[in-house]
Amino acid sequence: MNTSEQLSELSFTVSGRVSRPCAEVYEAIADPERLSRYFTTGGARGRLEAGAEVTWDFHDFPGAFPVRVLEADKPRRIVIEWDGEATTSERGTTTVVFELEPLDDDSRTLVTITESSWRATPDGARRAFDNCEGWTSMLGAMKAWVEHGINLREGFYV
Repeated sequence: MNTSEQLSELSFTVSGRVSRPCAEVYEAIADPERLSRYFTTGGARGRLEAGAEVTWDFHDFPGAFPVRVLEADKPRRIVIEWDGEATTSERGTTTVVFELEPLDDDSRTLVTITESSWRATPDGARRAFDNCEGWTSMLGAMKAWVEHGINLREGFYV
């Protein structure tokens, strides 16, 4: 980084490969019943479709989180926003982009998750790191569930 450059916003990207076609991985994210089986331990309500507002609930963070779906381009991309603390957004939200790329003739999918919009402050960094941990956990849990039917989060938080 050039010494004259200022860091104005924090973001992160995590990615992993799931040995299933893009359409199947997309449904594991977009379909609330499937998402609830490995990620939203308290349940997801509402399908991730452009313009929808759905809720996600987690046993480790009680209370339903409202999630607004900005884009849903099946089977390649979903963009959501949800409320956050220490964000750069005027609405107090962060933006999460799920990108799905077919690999090996669509027998595998590269899943990339990018979340952005935290302030470049100690509080913003802490919150970004917390969410980075959450999305990394989500990718591992999704891979285990989609490929092997194993719920890694069951009993992990409660």
